[in-house]
Amino acid sequence: MTLLQTLQRIHDQHKAVVLTSSLSNEDQILTHYYCQVTKTPDIVVLDTGRLHPQTYDLMAETEKYYQFRYRVIMPDSNAVESLVATHGINLFYDNVANRKACCYVRKVQPLERALATADAWITGLRREHSPERSQIQEVDKHGTIMKYSPLVAWTESDLIDHMRLHKIPENALYHVGYRSIGCAPCTRAIGADAPVRSGRWWWEESEKKECGLHTR
Repeated sequence: MTLLQTLQRIHDQHKAVVLTSSLSNEDQILTHYYCQVTKTPDIVVLDTGRLHPQTYDLMAETEKYYQFRYRVIMPDSNAVESLVATHGINLFYDNVANRKACCYVRKVQPLERALATADAWITGLRREHSPERSQIQEVDKHGTIMKYSPLVAWTESDLIDHMRLHKIPENALYHVGYRSIGCAPCTRAIGADAPVRSGRWWWEESEKKECGLHTR
């Protein structure tokens, strides 16, 4: 079954499907095909308020290219203000607990709102991302809703080849050494031989690097 056929099947089987996008290559490929499945895709961007300028630029380019509007979900302003007032603007550099608290307010809570009325969630997770993701399934559950990760078996080279073949709009960060797309203060460029997600929260000693979106 092709990726397009898989997305079509998911769309046909569910009443309310949400595709979340970080504007990574994975999510751009899913967007490319899901916009062929439906003219009114519910594609959600969790705008943490700390994304790279290149990511915002790609959001605008992608909307124009595929003729749709993202559903942009932002964190609760009171929660962000309280977090920053208590721990400082760059609290995530201080310790893992602070970093997870920031991720929870800026990403996990907004995701819960984004999925509140959904019965299916499509993600760009891949097994190659990290050892923690090596056993993820293409079909799983997130609470009470179905969770689909159609790209689980794709490699990084598969993504790059597909992006070029189909001329899919790409995040400019990939051209300056980024291999994972996240918040600006918490993501950096890495070498070609480094683990894919090693540019995330690089100052932390732990090898297990998740923000909490995919740990339930």
